[in-house]
Amino acid sequence: MQNTLKSAVVFEGRGLHSGAPVRMVVRPASADYGIWFKRIDILSGDPMIAARWDQVVPSRLCTLIRNDSGTEVSTIEHVMAALAGCAIHNAVIEIDGPEVPILDGSALAFVDGFLAKGLIEQSAPVRAIRVVKPVEVTEGEALARLDPADMLEIDFSIQFEEAAIGFQAKHLNLANGTFVRELADSRTFCRQSDVDAMRARGLALGGTLDNAVVFEGDRVLSPGGLRHEDEPVRHKMLDAMGDLYLAGGPVLGRYTGIRAGHAMTNRLLVALFADPTAWRMVECSALTVGKLPGVGVHRSDLRATA
Repeated sequence: MQNTLKSAVVFEGRGLHSGAPVRMVVRPASADYGIWFKRIDILSGDPMIAARWDQVVPSRLCTLIRNDSGTEVSTIEHVMAALAGCAIHNAVIEIDGPEVPILDGSALAFVDGFLAKGLIEQSAPVRAIRVVKPVEVTEGEALARLDPADMLEIDFSIQFEEAAIGFQAKHLNLANGTFVRELADSRTFCRQSDVDAMRARGLALGGTLDNAVVFEGDRVLSPGGLRHEDEPVRHKMLDAMGDLYLAGGPVLGRYTGIRAGHAMTNRLLVALFADPTAWRMVECSALTVGKLPGVGVHRSDLRATA
């Protein structure tokens, strides 16, 4: 059955790009409500934005959604990944600004907050998007692809010139609590040259060495180093998990990402839903639900981090 939170969870921090303070409250919602953001600082126009693939606006550095009246919220990928990884199907996310707080740059605090409050089962079945034939989008050397599979799998590879990153590849079956155990604590990352370029454009104003892993050549500049030797590719998988949850429900399929980012994953969902023969909505049986992310997850599954 579908799940929502037992009670509201509050998160406070700063936006990664704006640097502005923000308060966000994730509240329970009724069955079949889905995930919606509500801009409580908006005094005119529509404050509600559906967390859905067709509300995404192209943005190079994050996932941004916007409604028809122009109300928007950006950098939603980490909280979306946490909702997917904890099997929360219905929630309203009240936020007093245009950007989700970056916190430590991962989904760890979101997952911890959700699991600390606990979930409640609702009186409606889970509906998942089952991929039934391959769909693929490419851009230069980058690729994003969905193939049929019995559960959500993510296969990701990245390649950077920085020796401290280099080539990294990882494959995970995201059934049950894999996301919480393996990906939730992996932080966003960038190169020092990226930081300099973003700052010059008025971006990353809230970025620090405490909420992003920064690399320069063969060095990790962030205090404490890496949480995983392959933290960058794990974070790219975390991002993909959040962006895929904009499908409107859990995805049953294998996602392959090669140098892919937020925009490519959204293009992939656009291509998927443009072809009615490539997918179908399925009502999950008890057996199928057992293969979804978040089933049987406990707070103790979170990895200890510095």
